Amino acid sequence: MLEAKTERIRKDIETMAGFTATPGKGMTRFSFSKEDRMTRDYIASEMKGAGLTVFEDAAGNLFGRREGTVPGAPAVMIGSHFDSVKNGGAFDGPAGVVMGLEIARVLQENGIAAEHPLEFAALVEEEGARFGGGLYGSRAMTGKVTREALDTFKDRDGVSAAEAMKAFGFDPDKIGEAVRPKGSLKAFIEMHIEQGPILESGGTDLGLVKTIVGISQREVEILGRPDHAGTTPMDMRCNALTAAAEAVLFLDRAAKEAAGGTVGTVGRMEVFPGGANIVPGRVFFTIDVRSVYMEKLEQVTGSFAAFLKELEKKHGVTISVTDKLTVRPVEMSAEILGLFEAEAAKRSYTSKVMQSGAGHDAMIMASAADVGLVFVPSKGGRSHCPEEWTDYGQIKKGVDVVLGAVLSLAKTAV
Repeated sequence: MLEAKTERIRKDIETMAGFTATPGKGMTRFSFSKEDRMTRDYIASEMKGAGLTVFEDAAGNLFGRREGTVPGAPAVMIGSHFDSVKNGGAFDGPAGVVMGLEIARVLQENGIAAEHPLEFAALVEEEGARFGGGLYGSRAMTGKVTREALDTFKDRDGVSAAEAMKAFGFDPDKIGEAVRPKGSLKAFIEMHIEQGPILESGGTDLGLVKTIVGISQREVEILGRPDHAGTTPMDMRCNALTAAAEAVLFLDRAAKEAAGGTVGTVGRMEVFPGGANIVPGRVFFTIDVRSVYMEKLEQVTGSFAAFLKELEKKHGVTISVTDKLTVRPVEMSAEILGLFEAEAAKRSYTSKVMQSGAGHDAMIMASAADVGLVFVPSKGGRSHCPEEWTDYGQIKKGVDVVLGAVLSLAKTAV
């Protein structure tokens, strides 16, 4: 039975962990940065060492391709993303990229031939930590990123995605070339750390995802009027922060009332001018709503939008909302889920069918191919923080199960 090698997995993870903008303070690897360049150079080198043909698409995604024996057969793609949040961990995304690298090595050293081509993917800007538009790499491959959006999405320094791409060596005018032709992909398989406590608390080796939640991410700007904090009477103020505070509390209530596992979060807020003695004149904040039920997602976002209109009248402020990402809940392929279950049982790995509360590239790729997603345990359920950790032996188990599924999907002789 073919198996991954834990030491190679460890080497990959620990090497890539060194490519961070915040040494000693977790992983900070934004797309089209110096740290991005170092990481993709390492991944490309390992892909070439595994006998793959390496290329980048117009969006900045990195691939290694192993041709199949049947001309024109659709490819089986496996992998994940390699960007990070600010001060995050070394496993969120890279664990899935390493999964692809290790499977490529196993196939090469065992001389495995497959009917279908195999593509090993390292995708960019899944987190949306730099430009605010998550799942960018997979959305570009499925035709969901416009040229105009690349000018609209900007980082905190005001640099647009288009400008960053140009500086990095990509042509934003060619973004349409990243779209994969219909029928060119047979399947997309991703492995990821769970980012929650369920697997570890249950002593379970693997999570086999059945459903990924729908996500709505928006940016809200409230404009009031900055005034002197000491001389402006309370009943004559146009305080943007007061309105924002009411909006945050409303979102929390709306998500709780929707129930069914629905969650709503304001994770980032900026107040301007930001002086202790100035009435806030402008507030910017993000909202993130998630649910496995599309009707509940629409219920929360719809009621929130209506509440913002009420706030405009109540406080005399002006409110604008920008939709950054809207993705419906997605069901994974029943066939691929069955392959995962059979492979885990064959190897005596314990597994649990579960849903994902986090968004992943697999949910976007579901519009282009059959998709599958495997989780490996997160220590303490921690993620998006420096303490993020997954045991290398547990990652190996996930790689082994995906390897078995890939051998079946790509139709090998093993």
